[in-house]
Amino acid sequence: MNRTQLARMIDHTQLRAFATQTDITELCAEAQHYGFASVTVNPAWASYCAKRLAGSDVGIDVCVGFPLGASTAHVKVEEARDAVRNGATEIDMVINIGADKSGFPQFAEREIAALVSAVKGVPVKVILETSYLTRDEKVAVCEMAARSGAAYVKTSTGFGYSGATVEDVALMRNVVGDQLGVKAAGGIRTLSDAMALIKAGASRIGTSAGTNIVDSIPE
Repeated sequence: MNRTQLARMIDHTQLRAFATQTDITELCAEAQHYGFASVTVNPAWASYCAKRLAGSDVGIDVCVGFPLGASTAHVKVEEARDAVRNGATEIDMVINIGADKSGFPQFAEREIAALVSAVKGVPVKVILETSYLTRDEKVAVCEMAARSGAAYVKTSTGFGYSGATVEDVALMRNVVGDQLGVKAAGGIRTLSDAMALIKAGASRIGTSAGTNIVDSIPE
């Protein structure tokens, strides 16, 4: 895999609460320079990124219900709609983890389906937060995402107990097959991290270390 191919699999990420306009400007400039798939940002930065990246091939990936997944379904849906109005081309949503673990998976599934329906045509990535889920729960959420019309399942927010693992990515890919993409995110800092996850089945990598990862490939 060469630099260009790997860059097109990376969502260049800046989700810190204290990220400044300067940070976001730099994120967008790096994304254009390297040819990353998208910038991944919090909702407040969607319109700014859309203006900075207008006319480029870099997508605007906005996180919804982030990072806890504990907003109401109504709020998540409206947050997603607002993000799309502000220029989002992809949505990463956190499931209602508490509802799922309370034995109400149907609630979590209805929420995913409602959000997918609300932003028709905009790919939705469903964040499992795998470090909080059992194996069976991970499988069930992947199946929910597929039934609901999501485009991807995603491992983590980066704010949980742990991030992406090879084992989780392989499990998720096994469940969704070729029907959905699999995004690995959380704790991916090196080229070896990224390549191991891609080998396990990841089709997208979410990381704030994308520039260092791509630069690690010899020219």
